[in-house]
Parts: sequence; structure tokens; C-alpha cells
Amino acid sequence: MATISDIGVAAAINILTAFAFFIVFAILRIQPVNDRVYFPKWYIKGLRSSPLGTGAFVGKFVNLDFRSYVRFLNWMPAALQMPEPELIDHAGLDSAVYLRIYLTGQSQHTLRRFGRFILISRMILPPITDLPVNWTNNTLELSNLTYSDLDKLSISNIPTGSCRFWTHLVMAYAFTFWTCYVLKTEYETVAKMRLHFLASENRRPDQFTVLVRNVPPDPDESVSELVEHFFLVNHPSDYLTHQVVYNANVLSQLVNKKKKMKNWLDYYQIKYSRNQARKPSLKVSVAYGVLLKSPTGFLGLWGNRVDAIDHYTSEIERLSREISLERDKIVNNPKSIMPAAFVSFKTRWGAAVCAQTQQSRNPTIWLTGWAPEPRDVYWDNLAIPFVSLALRRLVIAVAFFFLTFFFMIPIAFVQSLANIEGIEKALPFLKPIIEMKVIKSFIQGFLPGIALKIFLIFLPSILMLMSKFEGFISLSGLERRSAARYYIFQFINVFLGSIITGTAFQQLDNFIHQSATQIPKTVGVSIPMKATFFITYIMVDGWAGVAGEILRLKPLIIFHLKNFFMVKTEKDREEAMDPGTLGFNTGEPQIQLYFLLGLVYAVVSPILLPFIIVFFALAYVVYRHQIINVYNQEYESAAAFWPDVHGRIIVAVIVSQLLLMGTVKHKRSCSVHTAAHHAPNIDNMEAMMKDTLERAREPNLNLKSFLQDAYRHPVFKGKDDSDSDEAPEEFEKEPGLVPTKRQSRRNTPLPSKQAGSVSFLPA
Repeated sequence: MATISDIGVAAAINILTAFAFFIVFAILRIQPVNDRVYFPKWYIKGLRSSPLGTGAFVGKFVNLDFRSYVRFLNWMPAALQMPEPELIDHAGLDSAVYLRIYLTGQSQHTLRRFGRFILISRMILPPITDLPVNWTNNTLELSNLTYSDLDKLSISNIPTGSCRFWTHLVMAYAFTFWTCYVLKTEYETVAKMRLHFLASENRRPDQFTVLVRNVPPDPDESVSELVEHFFLVNHPSDYLTHQVVYNANVLSQLVNKKKKMKNWLDYYQIKYSRNQARKPSLKVSVAYGVLLKSPTGFLGLWGNRVDAIDHYTSEIERLSREISLERDKIVNNPKSIMPAAFVSFKTRWGAAVCAQTQQSRNPTIWLTGWAPEPRDVYWDNLAIPFVSLALRRLVIAVAFFFLTFFFMIPIAFVQSLANIEGIEKALPFLKPIIEMKVIKSFIQGFLPGIALKIFLIFLPSILMLMSKFEGFISLSGLERRSAARYYIFQFINVFLGSIITGTAFQQLDNFIHQSATQIPKTVGVSIPMKATFFITYIMVDGWAGVAGEILRLKPLIIFHLKNFFMVKTEKDREEAMDPGTLGFNTGEPQIQLYFLLGLVYAVVSPILLPFIIVFFALAYVVYRHQIINVYNQEYESAAAFWPDVHGRIIVAVIVSQLLLMGTVKHKRSCSVHTAAHHAPNIDNMEAMMKDTLERAREPNLNLKSFLQDAYRHPVFKGKDDSDSDEAPEEFEKEPGLVPTKRQSRRNTPLPSKQAGSVSFLPA
């Protein structure tokens, strides 16, 4: 059982680690050679120029201004100076709302925020009111349970039936009502921010576009012709254009392979330009192109030696021919066209009506929904047949269940490290080594947290692969689903798993020698004792982990490797930058775990709360700095993730109430009313208002040219499209007959651009 000295050792290690990260970051960020690593967002926006081109030769690479080294923490106040409206313009609403989950707002802001609520009402009042009540009892001293001095500060030290429980109950329910009030206020605020953002932002393709899926097959017409005719009939005054979805995954692989070959060619060309006396070469396998995927032998140990520049030049030419053939094959092969299309409308109102209404009597076909913005589209999954999505999600649900279940094994191992006293009872021969003060403090105060952190390193990547297999068509959808699973995983394994496995192992001897009726009581008393483990985990993950995020060690190394070996132009240097993204699929579940711990342990064991205070304060400053200077979001969902955040905090409130009920042995029912919330999209009235204003301001707007290629697959973006030059006056043509290939249906009221020269049927 970790003692106060063990926690002190762990705190010292993590504080020194975090401070070391900040010192190294402060030195690296002011070096001119690292400017693109720590300020990439400003380069992407074109608002910052490289300092390498000015000054003396040494000054191009090393900062010679020694006064800047003294002010090594000036980035912290700088990160807090940008007001929220400017932050939204600079980084987007997603980033601004994400920060609201942390300690948010400026000092002059009068609105109560999440972070302020957690800081004041959740983390200051409980220690003041509950710690003296807990400490002035001797329940644990009179019991046979294994405990430490830290456990005497928890609710476990209060005897059953004591009137002192009323202190905890009153505080718990007061904070529950306050939590619900703050959640309501925050939801209204975020909803208003979202609507204001959608109403005030510039024109975007996704405001006019819906995604149509499960287009039914037609023996007479292609998917493109069928989509056009369907919407000309059902939305004759609003339909503008459409873009069918192609299965271009093979083409994408060829394009990506060509890019890699181009990078290798650039590398060898730069190498040759530096030493023209020796031409670069490499070994190529004889079976390349037949048996092997790599052009070189294993680690370059065998194969025929050839000129590297000539080899990659010929490979790029070969891939260019394959790409051209594959592109033509996709366009001309009906099997490459998926039963889905992006359909664009002349007005936002028309798109809103189509996205929110059923298009057919059969509810399983012509399924419509808002299209994600072009940056947000995950093109690979658009090629997945819609009918297979249900089966894919069932398979992933089963796989996720087994992944969560079997992960209990390493959780149990980690918990065994946190309970040395229990190990000594089972393995007494290890006692002389374990009892050494330094080793014992390190194992109990630091090792459990870092071990669990290591076990969780690869989990986000696994969950993201699962989400991709499920078939989500947007990056935001992938991240939200991965975040939901990550939260469930942490709730079951990190939270419940740590309590259950840790308690069972720790109290194993008592379980064996006591009656079955006493086991629930023992478990209920022992749950607060796991606060020591969560303290160590918070320090490792929330203190040192957040401080390590700002250092950006991996992007720093990769950038300099690319800059040295592959960069030859300024454009290459820009592509070598890796600004990264906010990482909602990993960051938000982490925050939710700390909300859960704060809500559960605020009354049960308030000593944990100061450690969460440090996390929220530190994480808010670090991520605000990263959002302003580093991260470049791949998409903008207008805070569509907020209902997920809201719902998980409601779940945490309910869990905290249930666990408190189980701990104090009161059978009084407690419920928290929740309602299903949905992030509001742009409504019909707002859409009509924006359309009216836009027509007044830009009466000659060619909307079709704006939307024509917005949802064209990236691998086709470089190819000319004759339809892109259609005149906007076409919108005003009178309805007429539509050439159609069908023999049993009426013509549509507008001319088709797809059907070509065929016979006309009377209406």
C-alpha cells in the first residue's frame, strides 16, 4: 500500500520530469532551426517567415539572444492572451470548444465554466469539509484491512452507521445539482456558439450538399443518370449537380506509392548533387514486380546493383502509366461506381430539406444525410457497400468486447505492483529486496502508473482501425467513435478494473477467511483505498504526459531527418512539417476519465483532487499554446462532438452516485434526469436567411463552379472536367423533356446532361 512518502517520491519524479520537459522545450522553441517545428500553424497561414534567411551564419541556427533564455516561461502567459472570438477565427470552433472542457475562459469572463466549476466547487470545498471528518476516526486501525496513512483521509475511516456520513451526503448531492446546472448552462452556451458560427462563417460546400447512399440499381440507367433523374423529379427547383462516388482505393494506393518513389528520387538526387563524383546506387531484387513488393533486396543485402536515380525515374514513369490506366478503368467501368453520390443544391434551404426528409416510400433506399465537409471525408470507406455496414459493426462490437475483457490480465498485473504488502504475504522470499526504501517507494509510487500508461500506448491506434473497419465516412466520425470506445475501455479497465482487481488481490486473505455475507462490505470499504493508485496514474499521465506533449520530440526528429535528407525546395520544407491535430479520439477520453475520478473521489477520498487540479491547469495552458501555434485541424465539425462530452459527464455523475450509495451502505434511490441531446445543425430558417443575404450580396454568383469539384475524389482532382464550364444561366431554363433510357417511367421535367442522344417519351 503506497504511503505518503511513496506518493511524495512519485510527485517529485513527475514534477522534475515535467519541469525538465519545459526547460528543454523553452530552449528548443527559440532556436531558428526549430522554428517550423514549434510554430507550424503560422507558416501554414502564411503569417510567419523563416528566420534562417537573415542574420549571421551562426545566428541562423542558434539563438544568440541570451535574454530570451531567461524568459523561458513567457509562452505560458502568451498562450492565455488570445481572446476566445479571436481563437475561433484562428483555430476554429472545434478547438475553442475543446478547450472549454479544460479550465477555460479569461479572468474577466463572468460566465461559470467547466474548469472553474471543477476547480472551486469540486476540488476545494470537499477537502475542507470532508478531510477533517475522515481523519478524526479510527475505523481502519481497529479493522484487519491493509491500509496506509492516505486511506485514513478517505471515507473508509468512518464507521458504519455514523452520523458523520451526512457531511458527505450533503456535499455529494449539492455538487450533483450544481453539476447538472453547469451542464445545462454549458450546453446552451455551446449550442449558441455553434449556431452563431454556422451563421457567420463563409460559404462552404457542405452547406449545400447531402450524401445519398444505397441508391437502388436500375437496369436502364447508370448510377449517375439515376441520381440526376431522381433529384430532378423530386427536387426540381433546388437540385444543382452531383458527384458519384468511385471505388478509387487501388488508384489511391498507386498515387501514394508514386509519392514515396518521388521522395526516394529526391533523396538520391540531393545526395548526388552533394557528391557528383559518385553516383548513388542500390540493389534491386531480380523478382521485383513478380514476387516482391519492395524493389530492393532484404535490407539491401542482395540483388542486382543499379543506378538509383535511373531506377526510381523509371519506376515513377511506370507508375504514372499505371495510374492513367487505372483512372480510365475506374471512370469507364460501371462496377467501380458505388451506389452513392454527393448531391449539391442551389440553396442551403434545399439541402437542409433533403437531408432531413425521407426520400422514398422504402426507408432503406435513397438514404440522405448532411455531407461532411470535403476535408472531413474519409474516401476509403465510401467504397464500402452500405449493406455490409451492419455486419461490420457487429463484428467490431464482438472484437471490442473481447479486447476489453482480455485486457483485464495486464490490469491485474499492474495492480499487483501497487500492492506490495499482498505480494509479500504470498512470496515472502522477495521481502528483503522489496522492503528497501528506495525500491519500495519507486515501485509503489511511480511504476504502476507508468506501466499502465505503457500498456495503453497502442490502444488508440487499434480502436481507430476498428472504427475504419466499421465504415464511417468522415474523419470526425472516426474520431468520435474511437473516443467513445476509448472512454468505455478506460471506464471498464482503468477505472473499474483497477478497483476490482486491485481490491480482490489486496484483500484476498480476508476474503478466504470471512463469511460470504461480509465480502460486499469489505469491497465497499476498500474501494476508496484505490485512490493512491489513481494518484500515481494522474501524475504520470496528466503531469509528465501533458508536459511531454509540448516538447514534440517525435515531430522534431522527423522534421530534421527529412530536412537533411529529402528537402531541396521551400515547398519540400513545408511538406516536411508535421503540425499534427488536436487528437480528439485520445484527448477527450483522457479528460473524461479525470472528470469521472473527480466526481467519484471528491467525497470518497478528497486527497486525490489537488492532483486533478494540477492536471486541468497544466493541460489547459499546454493545449491552448499548441492550438494557437502548432495544431492544424484536418476538418471543422462546428463542435458536433459536444453532445458526446455532455453525455459522458452525465454518466460520470450517475456512476459517482451509485458508487457513493454502495460505499455508505444507504439503499436510498438516487437518479439523475438526462435527456437525449443532439448538436443542432443549421436549421431551415437560418438556411433561408443566409440564402437570401447571399443572393442580395452576390446576384451573379456561379454556385455550380464552386460546388462542381468540391466532392471529387482527390485522385481525380488533377483531371479536367468538361462539365465545370457549364454556364450559370442554365438554372433559369424552362422545364422540358428529359432524354431517358427507361421504357416504363415518365420523363423528368429538366434536360439531363448524362443520358446523351436517345429517344424521348411523352410526359
